[in-house]
Amino acid sequence: MAPLLFILPAIIPLLIFWIYPMGKSFLISFTNWDYVSPDYEFVGFSNYTDLLTDPTFYSVLLNTFVFSMGVVLPCVVGGLLLALLVSGKSKGMGIYRTLIFSPWVTPTVAISIVWSWIYEPKVGFANWILNLLHLPGLEWTSSSTWAMPAVIIVSVWKGVGWAMIFYLNALKKVPVSLYEAASLDGASKWRQFVHITIPIISPTTLFLVVITSIDALQAYDQIQVLTQGGPAGSTRTMLYFYYQTAFEEFNMGKATATAIILVLITGVFSFLQFLLSKRWVHYQ
Repeated sequence: MAPLLFILPAIIPLLIFWIYPMGKSFLISFTNWDYVSPDYEFVGFSNYTDLLTDPTFYSVLLNTFVFSMGVVLPCVVGGLLLALLVSGKSKGMGIYRTLIFSPWVTPTVAISIVWSWIYEPKVGFANWILNLLHLPGLEWTSSSTWAMPAVIIVSVWKGVGWAMIFYLNALKKVPVSLYEAASLDGASKWRQFVHITIPIISPTTLFLVVITSIDALQAYDQIQVLTQGGPAGSTRTMLYFYYQTAFEEFNMGKATATAIILVLITGVFSFLQFLLSKRWVHYQ
């Protein structure tokens, strides 16, 4: 009993704020509850079958996949490149690191409001830059073609500094003796980077890929502020679809079924990443 008493302060919040809501949501996904009425009835798997036979759901699923891939790869690769650029001890590097990391500590809503001004078609900064380069201006968030790239750019701009911080710490742990030995053997800087740096920092890469993927699958704030899922549903991801189904259509059963599917996708995606990591992640 004594060990149980010690972990009880951690278990109680876990039960109240995670396990119980998860179980309750799972039950609601089998009902036709409208979020307002005290009465509801169990409808079996009809919420799930409705989703899986609805073309809109697959459009939302595709948008979620495109958004996640568009955010994860640039954040991880960009974070590594930025870490390599500012990892030196030259004067002023601390200022650069702070500036690059600062978007991460700024609320997503505030960032999205600023970027909505940048994307303004007539007087926005983005089209001003394009005009300087003699390129035509874009409609950005008003265009079903450019709305998703616009949201991805904002998400990458916010997250790349966060990835850089982890890579800065990982790069410090690479033994200098390995580089010295490789130099004596005549290995170029590129070969040292590929065969020494990349393998040793691979656990950090795995961590960033998993966490950034989960964060991308749960994106909501920037979509709400910039596009509200539009135009024509081009930026409607699964979490935003959940919000619209639950609080605009008051179909809580179908909404929680969407959330359960999102949790399953996140779990399977994370499991596959850990499974595949055995082939490319090296632990010292």
